[in-house]
Amino acid sequence: MEQFEKSDTQAKKGLLEKIKLYLSNKTLPPHTDRRKFDHDFAISTSFHGVHNIVRNPSRIRKVVWLLVVLGSISLLFWQVYSRLVNYFRWPTTTSMEVQYVERIEFPAVTFCNLNRFQAEAAATFSVIFFLWNIVSKVLHLQEISTNSTGSQEAIDFLASERNFSLTEFVKENGFYLNSSTLLECEFFGKPCGPEDFAHVFTEYGNCFTFNHGETIQAKEKVSVSGRGLHLLFNVKQEEFTDDPTLGFVDAGITFVIHSPMKVPQFDGLGLSSPVGMHTRVTIRQVKTVQQEYPWGECNPHMKLQNFRTYSTSGCLQECKAWHIKKQCGCLPFLLPGNGIECDLQKFYNCVSPILDHIEVKGLCTVGTHNSSCPVPCEETEYPASISYSTFPSQKALKYLSKKLNQSQQYIRENLVNIEINYSDLNYKITQQQKAVSVSELLADLGGQLGLFCGASVITIIEIIEYIFTNFYWICIFFLLKIPEMAQGTLAPQNHLVNKDSIEVC
Repeated sequence: MEQFEKSDTQAKKGLLEKIKLYLSNKTLPPHTDRRKFDHDFAISTSFHGVHNIVRNPSRIRKVVWLLVVLGSISLLFWQVYSRLVNYFRWPTTTSMEVQYVERIEFPAVTFCNLNRFQAEAAATFSVIFFLWNIVSKVLHLQEISTNSTGSQEAIDFLASERNFSLTEFVKENGFYLNSSTLLECEFFGKPCGPEDFAHVFTEYGNCFTFNHGETIQAKEKVSVSGRGLHLLFNVKQEEFTDDPTLGFVDAGITFVIHSPMKVPQFDGLGLSSPVGMHTRVTIRQVKTVQQEYPWGECNPHMKLQNFRTYSTSGCLQECKAWHIKKQCGCLPFLLPGNGIECDLQKFYNCVSPILDHIEVKGLCTVGTHNSSCPVPCEETEYPASISYSTFPSQKALKYLSKKLNQSQQYIRENLVNIEINYSDLNYKITQQQKAVSVSELLADLGGQLGLFCGASVITIIEIIEYIFTNFYWICIFFLLKIPEMAQGTLAPQNHLVNKDSIEVC
């Protein structure tokens, strides 16, 4: 290491010696030539006002023009400074634009029953509500309130049922979608059915997504506003139930409207349709474009391993999956990725405490550019307007009661009618833009140079050339004159020394 440092030092010394030797071979121009060079620069430069200082015979005018030039330079520096300070604050503007199109992509819609489990299975395994709440904690960061009774019951259950598979239990005993629960399905006048829905696990157990990213409908675009998806559900309250102590006290269908490429997120975004109601949902498509840091908070280089498009919800799931897999050695089935599936014992003893640790320590954060999951640079959302009406009417009640061979009370207590459609064939783009681009900054600085000094890039090059030439002459002066001055001071001293030696002899 020391040898490398010595060689670098020697190389630098060698370079300096070469430069010194080159300059020492050059002659310094006479003083009159240097004065003429300064005068010629002053009268020929494109920097306005300087030639007026040199050419004016009147001293008063020289002083006035000198003050004018210095004042203009001061104002120029102040303006340049303020422009640079404003640019490095990274200001942004937000533009909103409405684009009208002939065809527009229909979103994905995920539906869940508010009563999550079949009553018969829940009666046999009453601890299922508590266990599912523990498992579904991986989908959000909110702490789920539990009681000591449920906790002790879960411990006893885990000790006695070591081979119990919660995944299979929920699939078989959760809400299902077939011709008895989905009574009607129509998508822009064309019939649809349970086969057009994709199964997905959420905090509501078994849920079903229409227009999923892998289905045919996701690739099609609709061309008629005012029409869309029409569904008639039978929630079967007598067959499906839930635990009111955990806050599940409603009956009906909950759903979320999202992009076909994103995972459904019910936490704070879910909409609900109660039984005995006709829910009409009118949506619009809104695209949001964020600027990357430092103008905005997005990171265009963020990629997800298990999702084709980046989203904060998908990023949060991958972040939690990474921490859980690192600490527990397994992966919850509700989270994306490859790994050994966590059993209930691991969920209770390891996964749940790790999730609390992630929340307390802020290991998976959302929002700013330096957080675990910054905001996406591009995002599509579907804000909705909802209206309700009583369903069915008296005449329709009799018709449905006869058609389904059920009582009128059953129809009122179990049927949910949902319509989702676009209000208009347009979408709104909300775009964050740079308030000052590099080209605008250069144009602004160029304008200030021209306004106060009549200068341009050519003027700057002239000034640089003038400064460089004078610096070159100064270097030659120090290399030639200083050694001569040193020799001049040493000569008299040598003369005195010789004289003293002669006297001594």
